[in-house]
Amino acid sequence: MDRLNAMRVFTRIVELGGFAKAADSLQMPRASVTILIKQLEAHLGVQLLQRTTRQISLTLDGAAYYPRCVRLLADLEETEAVFSAARHNPKGLLRVDMPAGIGRLIVIPALPQFTARYPLIELEISLNDRTVDLIREGVDCVLRGGSPLDDSLVARPLVMLDQVTCASPDYLQRHGVPECPADLQGHQMVEYFSATTGSRFGLEFVIDGQVQAVNLPRQVSVNSADGYMAACEAGYGLVQAPYYHVARQLSEGRLCEVLRDAPPPGMPLTALYPPHRQLSRRVRVFVDWLVELCAQPGQHFYRSDSGS
Repeated sequence: MDRLNAMRVFTRIVELGGFAKAADSLQMPRASVTILIKQLEAHLGVQLLQRTTRQISLTLDGAAYYPRCVRLLADLEETEAVFSAARHNPKGLLRVDMPAGIGRLIVIPALPQFTARYPLIELEISLNDRTVDLIREGVDCVLRGGSPLDDSLVARPLVMLDQVTCASPDYLQRHGVPECPADLQGHQMVEYFSATTGSRFGLEFVIDGQVQAVNLPRQVSVNSADGYMAACEAGYGLVQAPYYHVARQLSEGRLCEVLRDAPPPGMPLTALYPPHRQLSRRVRVFVDWLVELCAQPGQHFYRSDSGS
């Protein structure tokens, strides 16, 4: 039995929650995954996983063994990288998750810069607005907008995104153009709610250095960034979004910015990854590249007259 390979299989089963998913992820026959785990348990003399027809769960011994495996495998990868070409040309699969708008408008268009520099890294990118469980879903790194809420993850700040308040020309013709937040009586907003937590978000304005929350009536609520903007373009009310997400609509006249003197607070964009992947060369070079990307001129992170 290849114990290191068995440990890799074991950790992937834990992360993905099943033998079949682990086998597919590692491109191994499912029978081989089952045999390796049985051999590993026999070698250790303990049961690591409890199997039922519906789910896989860790035993007490498995829960104690898992973090040790993760640390050992991470240390091994880093040690090998120090003494191999992978130190300068890392290779392997890197799983990344990010908001659909950031991926579609910012990261993927610039991705040829990264793949040209690191041609042996294979990227698997998921684009969605829900919050993924990095450990459970086997994701190496995520990009998230807003303040990081999970202290168990390593956070690397990337950029503070300018946000703007927008509405469609048709909506403003019907409801009038507000000159200040006090003019919002009689207006309505498109409401955004989290698909993961169900939390609902109204409007926020920075007034005299203080953030003030404003909730307006709404006719439409959505749980995706693209749907949020589509509802705004359809005339259902005011929205607040990162500038990069509305730059094209503003330039084409499909949306109009309002309340420029009372902007929304900036939104931090952060790269996060589990502590046990902190030493992964693949994660490190990708996050470093994201920092470079966010610092490049010409990105639509800042409103053109913001002075940022």
